[in-house]
This record gives sequence, C-alpha cells and structure tokens, in this order.
Amino acid sequence: MKRLLQFCMWSALLPLSAQATDIDWRQAGDQAAQLLSAYIRIDTTNPPGNEIAAAKFLAAQFKHAGIDNQVLQSSKGRGIVVARLAGTGAERPLVLLNHLDVVPADASGWDLPPFSGTIRDGYVWGRGAMDCKGVGAVDATAMIALKRAGVHLKRDLIFVGTADEEAGGLNGAGWFADHHLDLVRNAEFLLNEGGAIQIRADGSRAYEVAVSEKTPCWLKLTATGEAGHGSAPRPETAVTRLVGALDRLHHYQPEVRVVPEVAAYYAALADTAPEARRAGYRDLKLALGDADFRTEFLADRHDAALVRDTTAPTVLNASNKTNVIPRTATAEVDCRLLPDENPETFIQAVTQVVNDDAITIEKLLSFPPSSSPTDTPLYRAVQAVAAREHIPVVPSVLTGFTDSHYFRTKGIVSYGFVPFEVSEDEDSRVHGTNERLSIENLRNGTRRLIEIVEALDQGS
Repeated sequence: MKRLLQFCMWSALLPLSAQATDIDWRQAGDQAAQLLSAYIRIDTTNPPGNEIAAAKFLAAQFKHAGIDNQVLQSSKGRGIVVARLAGTGAERPLVLLNHLDVVPADASGWDLPPFSGTIRDGYVWGRGAMDCKGVGAVDATAMIALKRAGVHLKRDLIFVGTADEEAGGLNGAGWFADHHLDLVRNAEFLLNEGGAIQIRADGSRAYEVAVSEKTPCWLKLTATGEAGHGSAPRPETAVTRLVGALDRLHHYQPEVRVVPEVAAYYAALADTAPEARRAGYRDLKLALGDADFRTEFLADRHDAALVRDTTAPTVLNASNKTNVIPRTATAEVDCRLLPDENPETFIQAVTQVVNDDAITIEKLLSFPPSSSPTDTPLYRAVQAVAAREHIPVVPSVLTGFTDSHYFRTKGIVSYGFVPFEVSEDEDSRVHGTNERLSIENLRNGTRRLIEIVEALDQGS
C-alpha cells in the first residue's frame, strides 16, 4: 500500500495547462522512470504471471489522475487493467496496448538484481524495462499528462494492459478480445509493442512500424522407445530418435520466398541502405536470385528470418535419472511462419523431415496471419511526427509475434510501434541479461507518443 500511495503522487506533479506542448518533458520523463522503477519491482514472471498486482498498481495511478479504469481477471491472479481517457467522441477510439507479464530472469548473470528497478547511469534497470513495462509506463504517463494538461481529443484513448502475452496471450489479450471487447468500444486504431525507431550500425535511423508479423506454430515432438537400464542401451532409444529428428530439423532449409509485406519493407529501406544493397532492396525477390546477394543476405539471421519459415528447438525432456533410458523423450520447437504459410502444410513438411513413425508431432500454439494497411490516418500521423526529425518511416514485418493479432481479427487496425530509439545492443537485451531502458527514451517516448496522438487528432 505504501508503494501505491507513493507512486500515485507523481501524476499530480504534471503541470496543468491548456496545451500538451506546455508539458515539461524532462519532468514527465523523470516521473515515467519512477513509475517504471516501481512497476518493475512487481514480479510478474510468466509463469505464473500473477499480473493482478501490477494491474492494481497501474489502476491506482489512473484513479489518482481522475481517469476511469477497471481491473479484470481472466483467471485467479491473471490481471488486466483498462483505463479510458474520454475524448469528444467525434472520432473512434485509439487503444494503447501493452502487457504486464515478463519472461523469467536468471539473476546470476545480471549486474543488478533483475527485479530491483534500480535507476542508475541514466537507465532504469530490470526485467521488463523494454518488454514491455517500459511501454506501459510511457502509455500511462502520456495519458495522465494529457489529462492533467486539460487536452480534449476527438477520440477516446484507451489503455489496455494484459496478462499472459509471453505465453501466447490466451489468458490475456485473447480472453479480453473474446469476453470484453465492449471495453474498447468501436476502436479504430491500436498501438502496441513491436516496432521502434531503429538505429542502424551506420548511425542512420528509421521509424519501423510493424504492420504484420510472422505467426507461431509451436510444436511438440514426442519420441517413443523401449525403456531400460543405461548400462545396456539398445541400438535406438526414444532419446536417440529424438536427437536424430532434431538434427534433421536443424539442417532443414525451408523455401526462401518474399511475401508482399516484406518486399515493401525492404523497398522502403532502399534509399538509406548501404550502396551495395540498394538495388537489391528495391526488388528483393529478383535480387535473391543472384547467388552472391542471396548468400550475403541470408547470412544475417534477421534478414533470413523474414524470407523463410524458421524452427528453433527450445525445451527438451527425457529421463530424470542418469542410469534410466526413458520410454519417451520430448522436444518443444518454436516455429515461426511467414504470413502466407498454411500451418498444416508446414507441419506436413516437418513430418517428412522428421521421417520417423516412432515420433508424433503435436501442435501447441498457432493462429492465422494478420496485417494492417498503411493508408490510414494513424500511419500518416506517425509519418508527420517522423518528418519533423527528418527520419523515414518504413512498414515492417516482425519475426516474432505480439498480441496485435487478437485485435486485427476483430477489425481494429493495429500497428506495432513504440517511439523508443533502439540500437542493436539494446534490442539484444530484450529477454536477455541486464535489460534496461534509458530515461531519455522514456522522456522522448512520452513526447513522441503525445505528438502522434495530437497529429492523429488534427488529421482526422
């Protein structure tokens, strides 16, 4: 309770004014950092999640600022928070989506405890700083700043912080979209995690707005064999069968193909790409027919993942005793499919690659592909803000997946874009050690988000 009261007070410090441009951005960034620090200290590692504590924490911030809010539970302890900053109703609402859960963190590899929320050297440190509690902190700070500034928008702003995203979202955004879609009444647009202002190795920047993403096809392989004593192994066991199957899958090279969304992404990057790649980016499908270009392009794992389906074994289980050969051995494989891939066709291909009747393949998670158009007022609002900084905007495709698909299928145009400047080094910290987010990013992210909201309001 003491923590809740302490960090409810920060929202009251934002200046009361008639224009959002009068907001003290430095102060807002500092306050977002304090909010994020406290938010990180609420451990929402999934599993089990226990996001209800974080949902109540954020609800308290909105309540203190005078913004309507409520907390939902998809099941015991799985919290979701929804807050609405009312506009005039002249235009349909904009949803600011983020998630409350985080992936596990092994403290032994960190310079600072991963759930300390320490503010040091201009950064907020901790698990979830970038994925995705920093996003939630900026979304909340922006809404509260607009409320305190007395800005009246044409459309409602709706904050939705969900549970369970890191496990696929079935107990979070999926449940919300199926049971409480009325809380985002007739929303037209949604902004979520995914894209950012990417800083390339040469120092150039681009607003990368994710309009589509690869879809998951998580598989479980179960190998069966005779159980026995480890001292007298059979020629083939469940474990050796599974290892062989995974080796074949590791060496499997799915077809390289360029879907329209990926072609548009690289074409948009062409003008600012290294000279040697510009022509190839303008027509990627044609360029990949050249052996030298293809070899260089596929050598980059991010580029390669955007032109083929991928497989990554992640979870292995067999015997729990060194001297016992188990009857079964299992592996879970994280497969990501291009937007035009049919999951059943892909599973048939995997079955052929595994080529072992003693191994069964089970689908754990899959959902249909989705994408959003770029000819919209929200995309143009992002372009307008980027133009002030003379930075290009490119429509991108994510190699991972987010909760956006749950809302795209409900008819809401959804983009993955958070206005943080992200270098390759910072990007590598997501789900990794020493995850952190700079106060400068919190400050500028809040400012840019409000500028996008205002540009959308003016362009509607």
